[in-house]
Amino acid sequence: MLNQDYKTLAIDFDGTVVEHKFPAIGKERPFAIQTLLQLQKEGHHLILWTYRHGKALEEAVAFCASKGLEFYAVNKNYPEEPDHATGSRKILADIYIDDRNIGGFPGWPVVYDLLKNKQEQFLQKHWEDQKEASTQKKSRPSFLNKIFGK
Repeated sequence: MLNQDYKTLAIDFDGTVVEHKFPAIGKERPFAIQTLLQLQKEGHHLILWTYRHGKALEEAVAFCASKGLEFYAVNKNYPEEPDHATGSRKILADIYIDDRNIGGFPGWPVVYDLLKNKQEQFLQKHWEDQKEASTQKKSRPSFLNKIFGK
């Protein structure tokens, strides 16, 4: 079962659930719908978190619904939250899954594996890397110092 620390997942649409063809709806990314349905089955709230609004948003929601995927909320923190006149905005979630992450979108099998099996190993390695980097800072100039010559 997925780590229970990750209860609410914000899911981008274009480039993440489907290939990026905005304003059209691109081809479904491999394993996207199956993975999202499995995450729901495991008790997680999925929020569709997308730049889309208006008709383009309705089309994205309808696309997902046609595949059996209904979101807990759409561009909102919870279903009862009022719509925002400004369209899309950042929402509160435990994890944000988006193709615009540093390094790009790794694919749904990797995302699921990271969430389900590897999060503790990933975080441990991250903190070890951070600790090592902080001890090395004393012996070499920082990246910004190299750029700006300080």
